[in-house]
Amino acid sequence: MTRVAAIDCGTNSIRLLVADCDPVTGEQRDLDRRMTIVRLGQGVDRTGRLAPEALERTFAACRAYAAVIEELGAEKIRFVATSASRDAENREEFVRGVVDILGVEPEVISGDQEAEFSFTGATKSLAHRDDLPTPFLVVDIGGGSTEFVVGEEHVRAARSVDVGCVRMTERHLVVDGAVTDPPTAAQVAAMRADIEAALDLAEQTVPLTEARTLVGLAGSVTTVAGIALDLAEYDSAKIHHAVIPYEQVRGISERMLTATHAERAALGVMHPGRVDVIGAGALVLRALMERIGASEVVVSEHDILDGIAWSVV
Repeated sequence: MTRVAAIDCGTNSIRLLVADCDPVTGEQRDLDRRMTIVRLGQGVDRTGRLAPEALERTFAACRAYAAVIEELGAEKIRFVATSASRDAENREEFVRGVVDILGVEPEVISGDQEAEFSFTGATKSLAHRDDLPTPFLVVDIGGGSTEFVVGEEHVRAARSVDVGCVRMTERHLVVDGAVTDPPTAAQVAAMRADIEAALDLAEQTVPLTEARTLVGLAGSVTTVAGIALDLAEYDSAKIHHAVIPYEQVRGISERMLTATHAERAALGVMHPGRVDVIGAGALVLRALMERIGASEVVVSEHDILDGIAWSVV
């Protein structure tokens, strides 16, 4: 086995996976998997720049991750940065900080590369299951963008669109610097129209309706799953490979978009950093399921992070 470290730095969160991977058998043994909400993309949609406080939060997480990587003795490290740092004017400041702390340069990857990693990570442990017909449609709902990938063993078509839970929240639900509590019907309708336009774009490249198994990734989807399963606290083992019916996704989407901040925050599975953006993330998932007529979504805790790890084995 090869011991590798993978870091995925997105718009809302930064995550670390240290794992032993066997390229012959496909076995993966996780040694450490953690996530920190850093909101690197704070204000990027409006200003085009990474905020100083967002950079410092991210660098603090990188310092903590560097200590874990050193302690576990990973042989290889790969750091992938996604939507926020791809868009920002001052991305070089971000790159220099990461190199200083971790000794590796963050790769600011394209949306297509994001999709490739997400598909590999999500489907590697599902491909042998007879109850999940292909093609798979993997949807990775991030903070700044959402990736759609259709494929069987390998990617057939992929598209990244600029619709994510943070970007949609900042664009449609923030008034005078604060998230509307709860959103108005008009705000939700405008956000839904934006999401539908993004699905139209995705369908130009990806045959969404050909999918026979929908696989959902990332924090918005796993949080919806945790709520659907009525978990008292977040439990990765119970959420991983859970199958959530469309009716529950629809109900949770409506609930998150009509609840107050306090009501959402009181949910045991809710990470504090997701309280204000879960409504937007759940709406993206619901809109997709309605577009393709999906009766259920298979939830995966294995995603782009796992794909990044396998890419360096």
